[in-house]
Amino acid sequence: MLQAYRETAGHLERLDPTAALAEATWIDLYQPDQAQIAALLALGIDVPSLADMEEIEISNRLYRENGTDTMTVVLPGLSHSQSPTVGPVAFILAPDRLVTVRHHVPRPFETYPERANKVGPGCTSPARIFLGLSDEIIGRLADLLEGAGRDLDTVSRLVFRPHKGARRPRDLQTVLERVGQSGDLLGRVRLALLTLERALGFFAQGLPDRDGTSGLRGMAKALYRDIQALEVHGDFLTSRVQLATDATLGMINLGQSSTVRIVSVVAVLFSPPTLIASVYGMNFPGMPEINHPWGYPASLVLMLASAAATYLFFKWRHWL
Repeated sequence: MLQAYRETAGHLERLDPTAALAEATWIDLYQPDQAQIAALLALGIDVPSLADMEEIEISNRLYRENGTDTMTVVLPGLSHSQSPTVGPVAFILAPDRLVTVRHHVPRPFETYPERANKVGPGCTSPARIFLGLSDEIIGRLADLLEGAGRDLDTVSRLVFRPHKGARRPRDLQTVLERVGQSGDLLGRVRLALLTLERALGFFAQGLPDRDGTSGLRGMAKALYRDIQALEVHGDFLTSRVQLATDATLGMINLGQSSTVRIVSVVAVLFSPPTLIASVYGMNFPGMPEINHPWGYPASLVLMLASAAATYLFFKWRHWL
């Protein structure tokens, strides 16, 4: 899918599908087909493949060729099946237009066109659109971090608040799953911040070679500082994830220890009665209690008394 926009009176206006792509200031490609790739190639834009965008080498993610900067970042978003995922997004910054190539749906690409005149430096040039889109992405990543923080607050209340009786294993399993989801989200956001930080640094280095970019270096530095602040916040939330994980596993261990202790105490309580029953179950002829009518009730009383004495001893030692 191809969506093209041009700047009109400080706003981004979506071009009609029949309009010439040469009029576009920003071209957004989502899972491009061969015809769309050929149309961009006619404008002098070489669209990288998904394999090229996923290449981990920094030289393949950030490079300049014939005055065009190609910057690939990794952003969280939704797949075509609407499930959370993370994938590469290529920003191809040419002197006269910006081309973005993606194979998933990061939310900023849906919200930015209507807010282009309100976000960052505006949308009067491709470089400003790149910075504005970067600002929108940083805002989205900040929202994701805040959401992860709220989830961790909920988890902390569930784990650390006083609870009457033992916590059910299913509840603790649910808490552990939520902590794992928050940790996975933080990992995706942290990767996005790292790659976007590198892209902004690469963009700032090439500003002197571009026309009409006066004042953009300060904006790029401001976004760079925002990313660093979010990275610190992400590290803090990561430590909270570790704390919540350790606390939840501790609660699970305590619950298991309590269950094992109860089983052990029950086994010990039945040990003296079992010993007495074993002794009187031998039926040797020389056992005097065998022939007495009070032998059976006496053995029952003795077994109950031994169990009660064991229970009282455990309570005295605070083992129960």
